[in-house]
Amino acid sequence: MEREMMQDHSPDTTPFIRLRGVVKHYQGAAGAVVALRGIDLDVQRGEFLVVLGKSGSGKTTLVNLLTGLDRVTAGEVWVAATPVHRLSAGAAARWRGQTIGVVFQAFELLPTLTLLQNVMLPMDFARHGAPARQRERALALLAELELADHAHKPPSAISGGQQQRVAIARALANDPPLVVADEPTGSLDSATAATVVQIFTRLVAQGKTVVLVTHDHDVARQATRVITLSDGELTGG
Repeated sequence: MEREMMQDHSPDTTPFIRLRGVVKHYQGAAGAVVALRGIDLDVQRGEFLVVLGKSGSGKTTLVNLLTGLDRVTAGEVWVAATPVHRLSAGAAARWRGQTIGVVFQAFELLPTLTLLQNVMLPMDFARHGAPARQRERALALLAELELADHAHKPPSAISGGQQQRVAIARALANDPPLVVADEPTGSLDSATAATVVQIFTRLVAQGKTVVLVTHDHDVARQATRVITLSDGELTGG
């Protein structure tokens, strides 16, 4: 009698993000500066992870390694089964465009473009759909973030909190599974910052993974998990 093959229905427990022994050195005028010291970290799909720490603790360096904007000195960085530490600069840029939406503290919106055009940019770079489809998606994202009425205005015509919402819409343009935000509330007042954090909470509820860097403990309270960096070392979480 032939034996039936058993199907494996166990859930995939492979971390969505995996860092192993990550070290980063920068060469300064006085010699090597150690930004990260042997970081080991697993992040599961669908987590809202906050990276907490003071200025100079290594938070931004960690984000730059996760997104492929910088290269490790030693160790491994895996995101969505991709060995980010092995990617060339060009390959990292193409991969990042499809996999990660990045939100910066300073918004980084192009001042000569309308809000709609700013949100369409990532789709244009990634050749993601026809122009009409790009426009349709950008308008839908702006509407979701209550900015549809401002679509044809330049960034200078809206408030800082609204500009950060546009930056989030731009980060979501290619529907990435991972959103990484580096101090996205750092230049906002507390009420506006709370609104922005609620947007990230909604994204997690929709199935995205969010990694948010901050020094603000009030922001950290909204996360599903918090880790703490101090002097380049993981000290909590």
